Amino acid sequence: MTTHLEEIRRAMAEADCLASPEQVNNALDQMASAITAELADTNPLVYTVMNGGLIIAGRLLARLDFPLEISYLHATRYGHQLEGNSLLDWRVRPTQEIKGRTVLVVDDILDEGHTLKAICQHLREEGAARVLTAVLVHKDHTRKATPGMRADFTGLDIPDRFLFGCGMDYKGYWRNAPGIYALKGH
Repeated sequence: MTTHLEEIRRAMAEADCLASPEQVNNALDQMASAITAELADTNPLVYTVMNGGLIIAGRLLARLDFPLEISYLHATRYGHQLEGNSLLDWRVRPTQEIKGRTVLVVDDILDEGHTLKAICQHLREEGAARVLTAVLVHKDHTRKATPGMRADFTGLDIPDRFLFGCGMDYKGYWRNAPGIYALKGH
């Protein structure tokens, strides 16, 4: 166990900081302002995607000064090798009534976006009137589930590297790091 923790600590010590805690806070402030302008009068239901979205939701939702409901869901895709596969393995399904509601899905990162796309599709099929997405990080590359895919609300565009911090993890650790870091050499 000591060797494992040494590796985890070394990863942080050697990491490249791509977004400082101050830059993350500024991005969250901008996201909150845009979300407020769009959703303040809609009685939204906010779903946090576990586990990565937990940190972002906690930091973002505290900046929203309007009534909203909060819940969480946890889903992974079956058959990760199948591009665009929308079959979800629900660890925790959406539990609130969503028919006719505006739903905001909060996650840490939009990487390829297959799972986020499938979650949104499921929520629409369940009757949500409108489904919007918010992510702290948009990873810059062209391997998106849909060409040009972006979240409705994005904090930061970050290069295509192995990222951790602000909800993203390195071997299960460092989700709690206040900035966004890239693993050295990756």
